[in-house]
Amino acid sequence: MKKYCLAAALSMACLAPAAQADTLLGLYVGVDGWKSDNDGQFSYKNNASQDFNFEDETFVSYYAALEHPVPLVPNIKLKYTELELNGSALLTDTFSFNGTDYVVGTTVNSVSDLTHIDYTFYYEIFDNDLVSIDLGLNAKQFDGDIVVNGTTQEGGTNFTETKDFSGFVPLAYGRAEAGLPFTGLSVFFEGSFLAIDDSKVRDYQVGVAWELVDNLAIDVALKAGYRSMVLELDDVDDITTDIDASGPFAGIQVHF
Repeated sequence: MKKYCLAAALSMACLAPAAQADTLLGLYVGVDGWKSDNDGQFSYKNNASQDFNFEDETFVSYYAALEHPVPLVPNIKLKYTELELNGSALLTDTFSFNGTDYVVGTTVNSVSDLTHIDYTFYYEIFDNDLVSIDLGLNAKQFDGDIVVNGTTQEGGTNFTETKDFSGFVPLAYGRAEAGLPFTGLSVFFEGSFLAIDDSKVRDYQVGVAWELVDNLAIDVALKAGYRSMVLELDDVDDITTDIDASGPFAGIQVHF
């Protein structure tokens, strides 16, 4: 797991709107397994994008959230999402990547590491035993690379190009959950969204949670649902992407 810098994301806290903080200190930790169906394309600088046939993958996400009673100070949630896509493409036109041109009619392979961490700062706008609503800001930090391997036009040899990229993408954040009385079940929605110029990012989950354990010391909930992520990144360190990763997920959450 790469090391990530929190300092840049912390500066966003001052932008969040004021709301009443949580009345009790609480720590949430969880892990999700995500079976993702992937497709999309990417390009380098002003070159034409290339569609790739990405393999279906199973990814893992880890998260931790701290809710506290301090007024005006937002709650914080950190979430690490694994997102390494393996794909290939049969070239029907010249494909250029990081200064290398690949031969038409040959197959190029790629590994696109879009693994990232979310820094979320949010307020509990509404919170009771039946309904909760959170609103805030989120910053996705990317620190990955794209690797392309194929036959080059120069010399007809097999060659691998690697382009590293990194950057923060700010998003609006929201979460809502509604409990079903006397069942231990609840339905929830959580998502982050951005639409600025040519960049569009959407990352949301919708699902059902079931409280397996519920007492004063610890709560344990099982979750299942659907997650969808669209990453239309425009010129992040010269990389442009249009990636769609969507599919079912299941996980467990512990509340101390």
